[in-house]
Amino acid sequence: MFYSLTGTILKKDLNYAAIDVNGAGFLCYVSYNTLTKLGPVGSKATLYTYMSVRQDAIELYGFYDEKELDVFKLLLNVSGVGNKVALSVLSSLTPESLARAVNQNDYKTISKAQGIGAKGAQRICMELKGKLKAYSDSAETDDNIPESGSVLSSNAEEAVSALLYLGYTQSDAVKIVSGLDKNLSVEEMIKKALSEMDTLI
Repeated sequence: MFYSLTGTILKKDLNYAAIDVNGAGFLCYVSYNTLTKLGPVGSKATLYTYMSVRQDAIELYGFYDEKELDVFKLLLNVSGVGNKVALSVLSSLTPESLARAVNQNDYKTISKAQGIGAKGAQRICMELKGKLKAYSDSAETDDNIPESGSVLSSNAEEAVSALLYLGYTQSDAVKIVSGLDKNLSVEEMIKKALSEMDTLI
């Protein structure tokens, strides 16, 4: 098992970098975020690595820092997420932005990564909930997003759930719905919330 590779960059492509370590060239699949942080061909680089061993292939995945590697490993623990999908997520989102999206149940943002549909993004949100706090760069954490049950009526809770299903974040949904008339029906709350959501976009 390789912990890291340090050497000279031989080649860079859209999804990999080749590193010369004392005369041996190692091809590492990398995220777009890692690729943009690497220097030009011929410069020195260190990649923290993950080795994938399958019946038909042995592959190395390289990351600019250990934080991205750790998040990659967490993504692999999500059902239905393999190496290429996890790398795609980290090409679309930094560890910090992924942590923020998971924290806010913003699966719509995660689903923009190649190879991820809405259901896969929802699984990532559900299974990584509470596991990415160390990587969050947002002041908006689970501790200060209002809990639906403590501040909202049952109708409001249903409205919030509907808005989450439509792709809005929990923080936006709770913020809008909590300001509506509590005597409105669920349908009326959703309609009013949707009209107010347009002002946030």
